[in-house]
Amino acid sequence: MVAGTGPHTTVIAGDLFAAQAGAGLTPPLWAPDCWGEEDQAVLVCRKVLEITHDVKSFHFEAEGHRAFSFDPGQFITLQLEIDGAAFSRCYTISSPPTRPHLISITVKRVPGGPVSNWLHDHVGPGTRITAQAPLGGFTLTGPPGPRYLFLSAGSGITPVMSMTRTLYDLGSDADVLFVHSARTPADIIFRRELEAIAAVMPNIRVVHVCEDDYPSERWMGLRGRLSTAMLQALVPDLEERETYTCGPAGYMASIRAMLGEVGYDMRRYHEESFSFESLPALAVPPSVHCGRGTTLPDGAEGDHTPSPDEEAGAPTTYSVEFVRSGLTVTCAADENLLDAAYTAGLRPPASCTQGMCGTCKTTMLSGEVDMQHNGGIRPREVAQNKILICCSKPLSDVRIDA
Repeated sequence: MVAGTGPHTTVIAGDLFAAQAGAGLTPPLWAPDCWGEEDQAVLVCRKVLEITHDVKSFHFEAEGHRAFSFDPGQFITLQLEIDGAAFSRCYTISSPPTRPHLISITVKRVPGGPVSNWLHDHVGPGTRITAQAPLGGFTLTGPPGPRYLFLSAGSGITPVMSMTRTLYDLGSDADVLFVHSARTPADIIFRRELEAIAAVMPNIRVVHVCEDDYPSERWMGLRGRLSTAMLQALVPDLEERETYTCGPAGYMASIRAMLGEVGYDMRRYHEESFSFESLPALAVPPSVHCGRGTTLPDGAEGDHTPSPDEEAGAPTTYSVEFVRSGLTVTCAADENLLDAAYTAGLRPPASCTQGMCGTCKTTMLSGEVDMQHNGGIRPREVAQNKILICCSKPLSDVRIDA
């Protein structure tokens, strides 16, 4: 199934799951509500595929042989221990939900990167890894029979590849133009598979843009970096398409500039940074006023009463008690709880620091916060007094279970 927030949502996998379950072909679903109290479970590696000279796909089965349920474009967060140090890393799911028995992530080896190098060097069939349930709102939405433009660069190909694989598996008649940018032809991720999909699905067109040749292959396609002129030539019907973009922050900034230059309706534009380095400039994060046992809708006023210092215009600070750590820190009203913890020398688990991955999720035992997240927490978790400390600012003294 594909989640959406607009009036039209393209449901593309729910019927398939229902049919498989009815035929006894699908084991119990490993959906978010099945992950237990901590929304995490164990993945068992079943195979590793070499995609390019520095990119591998890791295919996992759920421990207990459960099937997976997620939306194409979502990500999972791996919880790893490497050389005695704890790491949390978010990776977009590159496999489609239409193949529910395995879930895959596709990882580029980053020079000096502790996690990507560990995955490449140490993960193989039988390796067990703890992961948090899928999250993310970068998913397909639109009216029936949509027209899509997928734009990606480098490892940013993974979420739109999951979307493309899903549309392909379901024989969708959606009109898709997939434009991927790479340094050289040897760096094109999923090159052969995309060519095969385009060969049998005339409604899915794939175009690669390379900056340079590879020593063993001269690039004969579009060369350089994607430009406004190139985009207009490739997509003369741009204004009719829903655009999904993923890649490095600089790449996405250039895409936004190009679309703005041609007057594209940015309400039809969706982006996500695969590295979580920055948030889209056009995104408006949901604001949730959280109090012990209380959740208010966006824009609603809570029962917070301004202190004398606030009324006088003086900087306001609150105490934040990390109960299990036995420490209390001071946090300014305009400061996130995670930043205050770091300043005080604490190192609570965190990854994206943007309210997206859910790594810093913890239970608030008392107090009130203003939490502005980007999809890293579910409404039922907010109702259970859980917060993301990376994007929560105090509205009172706070006690958290950390």
